[in-house]
Amino acid sequence: MKLVVISAGLSVPSSTRLLADRLAAATVRETSSADVQVVELRDLAVEIAHNFTNGFPGRALASAFDAVSAADGLIVVTPVFSASYSGLFKSFFDVLSVSDKDALAGKPVLIAATGGSARHSLVLEHALRPLFAHLRAVVVPTGVYAASEDWGAEGLASRIDRAAGELAGLMAGFGAYAQRGESGAVPAEGVRPSGGGLEVVPFEQQLAALRA
Repeated sequence: MKLVVISAGLSVPSSTRLLADRLAAATVRETSSADVQVVELRDLAVEIAHNFTNGFPGRALASAFDAVSAADGLIVVTPVFSASYSGLFKSFFDVLSVSDKDALAGKPVLIAATGGSARHSLVLEHALRPLFAHLRAVVVPTGVYAASEDWGAEGLASRIDRAAGELAGLMAGFGAYAQRGESGAVPAEGVRPSGGGLEVVPFEQQLAALRA
C-alpha cells in the first residue's frame, strides 16, 4: 500500500512535520507493509503560486499530485493560522482539485493539526473535516490535534495510535474492495470501483434502472 503524508509546516524543525512523522510511523505499524512518501509543502510554495497564475504545475508539484492520486491513504497535517488551516495547505488542495477534481474521491484521509494552544483544537471539525468532505475523501473518525503542551504529555500517543489504526483499516478495506472489483465480484448496490477510488452511481440512474 502507498501512504502519502502532506506536511504544511514552515519552520525547521517543525512540530507539524514531527506530528506527521509520528502518525505515519503508527500507521505503518498497523499495516503489514506500506510505502511512505512525505510531501513538504514548504518546498512547493513557489510552484503552487505559479500554478495559480499560469494554470500549470511545475515538475515537483506535478509529482506531488501524482503521488496523492496514486495513494491508498493520506495523512494531512497543517499548523493553525488564524483559527484555521494555513494558506499554503489550502492552496495545495485548491490547485490539486483544479488539476484533478476526483483526486481525493473515495480516498481515506487522516486529518491532523498543530497549534500553540488547545483552544484551537476544534479546527479539525470546523475547517479540515468540511474541506475534505467537500473533496469527497473518506475522513477517519479520529482527528489528531497537538498543542504545545501535548508534546510529552499523556494522551497524545493514544490518539495517534487510534487514528492510525482507523486509517490503516480503511486503507486495507478499500484495497480489498478494489481487488474484489478487479476479480469480477459484484460491488455494493449504488457503488462501483473507478480508477480514482469509488464512483457513486447517481440516484436518478438507479431509479431509471428499477423502472426498466
